[in-house]
Amino acid sequence: MKGVPLFLVALLAAGVSGCGKRVTRIDVGNREQVLHMGNGDEIEDLDPQVVTGIIEHNVIAALFEGLVCEDPVDLHPIPGTAESWTVSDDKRIYTFKIRRTARWSNGERVTARDFYESYKRMLLPALGSEYVNMLFVVENAADYYEGKIKDFSKVGFKLLDDSTLEVKLKAPTPYFLWMLGHHYSWWPVHIPTILKHGRIDDKNNQWTRPENFVGNGPFTLAEWKVNTVLKVKRNHFYWDDQKVTLKEIWFYPIQSRDTEERAFRSGQLHVTYEIPRHKVPFYEKARSPYLRIDPYLGTYFYRLNVTHPALKDKRVRRALAMAVDREAIVRNVTRSGELPANTFVPTTMANYKPVTNIPTDFAAAKKLLADAGFPEGRGLPPIEIHFNTEEKHRMIAEAIQQMWHKNLGIRVTLVNQEWKVYLDAQDTLAYMASRGGWIGDYIDPNTFLEMWKTGDGNNDTGWGNPDYDRLIEEARVTIDPAERLQKLERAEAILLDEAPVIPIYFYTKPYLVQTSVRNWFTNVLDHHPYKHVFLQAPGI
Repeated sequence: MKGVPLFLVALLAAGVSGCGKRVTRIDVGNREQVLHMGNGDEIEDLDPQVVTGIIEHNVIAALFEGLVCEDPVDLHPIPGTAESWTVSDDKRIYTFKIRRTARWSNGERVTARDFYESYKRMLLPALGSEYVNMLFVVENAADYYEGKIKDFSKVGFKLLDDSTLEVKLKAPTPYFLWMLGHHYSWWPVHIPTILKHGRIDDKNNQWTRPENFVGNGPFTLAEWKVNTVLKVKRNHFYWDDQKVTLKEIWFYPIQSRDTEERAFRSGQLHVTYEIPRHKVPFYEKARSPYLRIDPYLGTYFYRLNVTHPALKDKRVRRALAMAVDREAIVRNVTRSGELPANTFVPTTMANYKPVTNIPTDFAAAKKLLADAGFPEGRGLPPIEIHFNTEEKHRMIAEAIQQMWHKNLGIRVTLVNQEWKVYLDAQDTLAYMASRGGWIGDYIDPNTFLEMWKTGDGNNDTGWGNPDYDRLIEEARVTIDPAERLQKLERAEAILLDEAPVIPIYFYTKPYLVQTSVRNWFTNVLDHHPYKHVFLQAPGI
């Protein structure tokens, strides 16, 4: 099998039996409670304070647990490592009681200090966490990170005793508990293990290797073969282990959607990461019981490097944004029920009403480009579109390449990159245009807007606007819900006018699930708390 990827060799070999009925990987998995999942690509790391991606979340959600958990049906906050909490009358002070039965995967007790020290690590500037802003809802957290105060005891985290952690917020934050359950930046890390294997602020610390790993989730790391498979196994020290049915989960970094779909059809996967867009109509026509097209709280977009000489003028950026035919992309390319996105915040967000949008208007786009000094695209350097390896991203890039060339006269080149190279190019602004996707970290418009503040770890565009920053900060401390949303709406209007990003469509999640997978509920974040999932062969 020369030239065949290792993970595919393993998948094919697993489906072969000596004689008689062919026994597939999922047959064995159903019997032994081993869930097999496609995960899109090789993950960057397993440090919840360092990573930034969805594929990382899919694995980390098995290995760590926050103060609160997600209800498996609608994701509302339920007790996690904290068995209970109270909230002050002014909605600013939360007091969490840590379970005395909570344990790390090495058997040590999980204490309030573990959360306290984890949050202190998260706020270390040297760590360079791209999600550090998640903690800025806490009093003085931003000032500590920015060096305006040096004493961590002035930050709104307070140890009352080994089992009690107090968190004081800057202002009432209606989505605070949702953040704690939804996002891994709030989940604890085992500081002694990190220090055993390197510096506390070293992103390349080896503590996340299988032989070193310690977590507090329902599963622990068993094996990690890069570009082949990552395996987690049941953590019997977990406080709620009696509710866990799955014994193992195997995550496969399969980049090709076609390869992944074939693996599913041959009985090697229980769940795919996605499904090839061109095959969705066939599954729909056949009324397949395996096809799922779930609503998904996310926006597919292009980011623009505003520090590049060709893209410094917002008229150029807006011209590019207005020369994208979003209707054509969702109708002819993605074809999975996506909605054209003329705003960045999904329009399905309750009570949020955008005050402006970016229309598709080829004539206006041509005029803007001419006003910027590039009539019919003359004089403008070729635009490079970067995207990570996946057929969908290539197809969208090719469609936009044609639109920009046909309607603006711009030359466009495509640059395909592996996941880690693609991420590094964003972080270092070594690109012109780059495909992006953002899935809400919690159910609130703030999760789509805060990331574009000046200097935010996820703002890989080089863009910043003081009025935008001010509105986001004002919204953060505004108590009145309606007034808060109005400030966010005005902030998004600035973002769309300046156009450092080009929204393209709002996601759906098309993928395949075997009928043996139970308690896998539909929700807008595509989160499926694994401790509730189990396998049951059809007919049983």
